[in-house]
Amino acid sequence: MRIRATVAAATVSGALALTAFAVPAAQAGTAAAPDLHKPTAAERFAAHDSTARKSTFAAADEPVVSNVTVNSGQDVVLGTTNLKTFTVSLTASHASGIQDAYIDLWHGSDLDHVDGYLPPNEDAATCTASSDTTSTCKLTITVDPQSDLYNALAGSWHVTAAALAGDGSIYENDYYATRSVKRYSKLTTNASPEPVTKGKTITVTGALTRANWDTFKYAGYTNQPVKLQFKKKGSTTYSTVKTVTSSSTGGLKTTVTAASDGYWRYSFAGTSTTPAVTSTSDFVDVQ
Repeated sequence: MRIRATVAAATVSGALALTAFAVPAAQAGTAAAPDLHKPTAAERFAAHDSTARKSTFAAADEPVVSNVTVNSGQDVVLGTTNLKTFTVSLTASHASGIQDAYIDLWHGSDLDHVDGYLPPNEDAATCTASSDTTSTCKLTITVDPQSDLYNALAGSWHVTAAALAGDGSIYENDYYATRSVKRYSKLTTNASPEPVTKGKTITVTGALTRANWDTFKYAGYTNQPVKLQFKKKGSTTYSTVKTVTSSSTGGLKTTVTAASDGYWRYSFAGTSTTPAVTSTSDFVDVQ
């Protein structure tokens, strides 16, 4: 059984405190999901004694949060072995200034049914002030596909955004945005024979595969539409010749008539769980 790390918060003044504890994850290939604890705002932000900070502001209005960014606005894509670390950030404003922020990603139908959780690496955000009231705060998140993910988690994740003002007031939204976490995809192309006589048949084969987070191997992505594209020698653009459906093993195979020298490639548009991918092209000399 794989072990999934999650966090509970400790009360440490002036910082976000996160302490890891282990929760058993679903066994590979099963539909069962772990019951993960996702911290509340009170747990995320440690208790703060406003009198100790000599603040002249009364805790009232929440901070205003904007520009929440995850992985530079790109989907989070992982293969089977390599860890991925990406930056998350937000901008927050409050009359008393901003002292901390928090962003995480979580997967589940609601907060009572969380089956995937990706917390930040740092105990506290690095906040850079652009004025007395506004700061941009950054954190990083690291994902290990072999301990944090399994196939059922591919797709849309919720993004939590939270900010802590200088007077202790807190903004928190567990449903601030969504971001896709996807299974890395690969695509190959081989056109033959090379060279080929004009008017003869070219056979174009390939394979569409993607990361399997249950087995930690790559497997064929079946029954997917993949475009066969051609770029004539001397041209700068590809045109779609036909669409081929991947087989039960992810295999691709079709034939075309040799007309002119050029480059052949397969291109996959992607799905909600798997990113788009285009193969390296294969040049065919037509004689």
